[in-house]
Formats: sequence, structure tokens, C-alpha cells
Amino acid sequence: MKKIYRALVSVSDKTGVVDFAQGLTALGIEIVSTGGTAKLLRERGLKIRDVSEITGFPEMLDGRIKTLHPKIHGAILAIRDNPEHGQQLKAYGIEPIDLVAVNLYPFEQTATRPGVRLEELIENIDIGGASMIRSAAKNFEDVAVIVDAADYGPVVEEARRNSGALCRETRARLARKAFAITAAYDAAISTVLENWTGSQAMRMELADSSQSFSLPDNLYLSFRKAIDLRYGENPHQKAALYLDPAAAGRGMAYARQLQGKELSFNNLVDLEAAWRLAGEFDEPATAIIKHTNPCGVATGSTLAESYRRALGVDPISAFGSVIAFNQALDAATAEALSKLYVEAVVAPAFAPAALEKLSGKKNLRLMDMSATQGDDLSLQLKRIGGGLLVQTPDTFPARPRDWKCVTERQPTESERRALVFAWKVVKHVKSNAIVYAREGVVVGIGAGQMSRVDAVKVAAMKARDLKHPLSGTVVASDAFFPFPDGVEEAAQAGATAIVQPGGSIKDSDVIAAADRLGLAMLFTGVRHFRH
Repeated sequence: MKKIYRALVSVSDKTGVVDFAQGLTALGIEIVSTGGTAKLLRERGLKIRDVSEITGFPEMLDGRIKTLHPKIHGAILAIRDNPEHGQQLKAYGIEPIDLVAVNLYPFEQTATRPGVRLEELIENIDIGGASMIRSAAKNFEDVAVIVDAADYGPVVEEARRNSGALCRETRARLARKAFAITAAYDAAISTVLENWTGSQAMRMELADSSQSFSLPDNLYLSFRKAIDLRYGENPHQKAALYLDPAAAGRGMAYARQLQGKELSFNNLVDLEAAWRLAGEFDEPATAIIKHTNPCGVATGSTLAESYRRALGVDPISAFGSVIAFNQALDAATAEALSKLYVEAVVAPAFAPAALEKLSGKKNLRLMDMSATQGDDLSLQLKRIGGGLLVQTPDTFPARPRDWKCVTERQPTESERRALVFAWKVVKHVKSNAIVYAREGVVVGIGAGQMSRVDAVKVAAMKARDLKHPLSGTVVASDAFFPFPDGVEEAAQAGATAIVQPGGSIKDSDVIAAADRLGLAMLFTGVRHFRH
């Protein structure tokens, strides 16, 4: 057991600190503090010593220098059972500090603020606090370190039971937590600042293909657990949602749940897929997702019309789906939606009348994106055994002006509009991916097939099974047709125009087949694999 005689308390988040300091004072422990913390504690009637009284220096450089001094770090780092350390403390008039209670400047919270400037981020990088935490944690054999307000009460209670002392197990546990906090803090700073420049570079790359973005040589990750999820992909797997400070409040992880039972791993994966797809469109749009693949996508003059059209694509698969809207959910759309069993819904906002209409569906999860700060352009991560795969997100937009017609027949204006719609959808379908569509509505989808011609056949089969005529439809393919057979199958099904990346060594054969069959074909020059 090591007794506490003196404690340094300096916190950015002052939750619970008054009660904590009162508990220490009641045990006869002297409190040393700084700035705002000292002011608050004095206002509550507590006797406090200023750090500046100990160091002999005032707070300097706009508060950047407070505790960075040998009389503070020597007081924390001295090994109590080391006679030489004891002699040095005495020689330089250093009084030992036995407990350090510090939490850090709110760097992550600052990073999530809309429009935050780089200068603000830099000023919220804590130097003195992090240094004291590391010093105290390193010397845990003699010093207790507290970085979490949840530990205030238990520490005071243990000290009360033991005449002001704490056991080694407690000090070691607190030190482990402290090192985890400083590691996460440093990783968050590195990640946010890397993303600060990286996101700008990625945006430039989208605007100008001549720009090149380099992935970092070292990747430091810091994620904070937000919630435990119901389960993982299967009920026997545990899962949780962790927040990425580099996302700065952007993306699905920061959505606000308005109602419904707790989320599962699969719910969030499907919500992300649905939200990304709905966001491809400017006009009112609905994306219905099942197992990350769209089973219904449509636009309309109103949100309700887009929902009815999307639901009509595959009402069987839509049962138990996840649905995204790209506009605030209104009462008319909510009324139509209430007739279908749905796992979760995400929208930019929810009208009060819409919430009222859906309030009776207690298990339906409603996810409101209004509190988020836009799209997340952070790097995408995928774990493999022994490593991590990292890539920039596929945010390349549809650019019809850059597409090239490679066939004798040009697409009609109606076909062009349908091809643009289909291309936006196929980007979000698991590869190999094929989409049959008309203007503003999907007709059939072939997802995740091992061969492209099979994806063409599956998409047509699904459309026929659901009584959707294929005559006059267009086809989008996420990657090139390696052989003419896929084009021939599409034409046989009734398609009249195709959009695909091109780039196969058999392109000339594929184009010849399209010409022979009277199809129009556009090459985009861009592939959208989704594994």
C-alpha cells in the first residue's frame, strides 16, 4: 500500500472533479492544481495550491506552459525507495506528488466540430497533461494516475478504507488505463491530421485525375467504442461499433437512432450500403437493400413515388430489408412504408408526422443523419490474417460527358438517362454485377456471380420472375465484358443499350456483337468492382 499525501488535479473535463477533490481533502490530502480547475475548486471552498507556487513560474505562452517543470515531473517520477532520488528531491526542494488526476484537451471533440480550423486543432493538442499522465503511469509503483472520472469514486473509497493509501493492483490498473488513453490520444492526433491533408488530396484527385494521393507509410488507428451491438454477422459472434475520430462526425457511425431495438452488425453494414447508394441521386430516391445488395432502387417526382417504384422492383426481397431515402422522410412516404416489415430506415431527417406514423412499429430502427457532418472520406480498411488492407473510397462519380459511344448506333436521349441511372446503381452491387434498368427504376439485378454472363442471366431471370418486361431496357456492367456472350444474352433478353467500362482484350469482338444486334454501347473507362 502507498499512502497519498499530495495530489495534482488538473482536468479539461470537470465532470465530478469537485466531489473528488472534496473526498481527497477530507482524507487530509493536499491538492495542487492549475488554471480553470484551481479556480473552480476554490469557488467551492477548497484550499488549493497553484502549480505556479511550486514551480516559481507563472503560467506562460497562453497557458501552453504550466506543468512542464522539474519540480512537477521530478515530484512525480522520483522512486520513493531510491535513496539517491530522495537526496535529489531534498537538494532541489521538490515535494513528491503521489496522485495525478488529469484528462486531456478535447482534441477528438474539436475535430468533429463543423468548419473547425487547423489552428484550433493544433491548440487542442495537450502536451503538459499527456506528459504528466505518462510520468505518473511509468512510476505507478509509487504514484496513482487517474484519467477517467469513473475512477474518482472508487479511488476515494479505497483510500478512505486504507487511511489514504492505495494498493499496488489499483495503481497498476490505473496505469494501464492511462497508457491506453495516451496511446489513443496520440493515434487520434496522427490520424486526424493525416486525414486533414489526405481528405483534401482525395477531393483534389476526384476533381483532377492528374493529382496523385499517397497512402501513409505508417497508419495509426484510434477508435473509441460507442455501443455494443446485438451481435455480429451471426448471433454467436460479438460485435461493437467504434467511432473514428478522423471521420470528424461524418458518416453512418455518427447517425442518431430515433427509435427501434438495438442495432446489429448487419444492420449497420446494410444501412451504410443503402445510404451510399441513395446518395448517388439528386432527385428524390429510394434504395432498398438486402444483404448489402440493392433489391429495389428508383427515383421519382416525390419521395413517396420513388419508394413505390423501388418497392415494385422486388417486393418479396424487400421484406425484412433496410431502406435509405435521400430526402427527409415525409408523412406520405412513411404511411406507405408502414405497410412493409423493414429492419431499419435511414434518411437525412424525419418529419414529425412521419415519426408519428411509424411510432407504432416499436422495433423499427430509424436512423437520422441530420447530426452528421457529411460524407466520410476516410481510408477504407479491411482486416486479413496478419495485416490490414487499406484503400481510398470509391467516390468516383458518374461522368456521362466523358463516356464514349463505341457502336454504330448512338443511344437515344431516353436510353442515355437510363444508362446513367443504371451506372449509378451497378457501382453499389456486389461484383460480378449486372443491372437492367429503365429511366429512374431498376428492373433486374445480377449480383455476386462468378461469371459475367451468369450475372446477365440471373438479372434477367429475376426480372422475368417478378413479371417485369425486359424489352427496351438498358444494361450496366460494373466491369468489362470479357466475351461477346454477355452482350448477346442481354440483347436476347430485350436490352437495347449497354454501359460498361471497356478495356477487355476482346473489346472489338464485344463491340462487333453489339453492332450486329443493333445495340448502343458506351464505354466509361472506369471500373466499379465491389468485393
